[in-house]
Amino acid sequence: MNFFKRTFIILLSFFLLSNVFADNHDTTEKDILEKAKEINQKVKEKQLDKTNALPEEPLPLNDPFAGDESLGQGGSSVSLVTGSSEDIKKASLYNFKLIGIMTGEYESYVSLINSSGEIVTLQMNEELSPGIKLIALQPEKAVFEKDIDSYLHINFKNQIKETSDPF
Repeated sequence: MNFFKRTFIILLSFFLLSNVFADNHDTTEKDILEKAKEINQKVKEKQLDKTNALPEEPLPLNDPFAGDESLGQGGSSVSLVTGSSEDIKKASLYNFKLIGIMTGEYESYVSLINSSGEIVTLQMNEELSPGIKLIALQPEKAVFEKDIDSYLHINFKNQIKETSDPF
């Protein structure tokens, strides 16, 4: 009988002690929520102080790399239609820089940019201006046909060479 009393008392004491040392999750969750609210409030106060102290500078409306002439352009590429002699002079290959060559299995393109920031994208066999037609693309240069035996090569270093050999 003593054995059963001792076992019962030991089990009862373990049961009571486990209830006494149990963690109360409600208070810890409330403490965490209160601390998070305090931290959020401090962050909001710091943000308000920063905005009141230093006003932000407005962003420029133009592309700083293209110059002020890019303000009037709405799109990123420009289709070029030449009619007058002044337009033909503007469309001369010497006024452009090579910025991109895109070659694919079925289609190839070249992108050129002029001093005012206008981008012209040409497909193979398309003319930049009357008489200057894109005929070949290589990874480092684009080849334009000027006349029957006159070709213009432009590379990414903006070097334009006029040759009698297309390649």
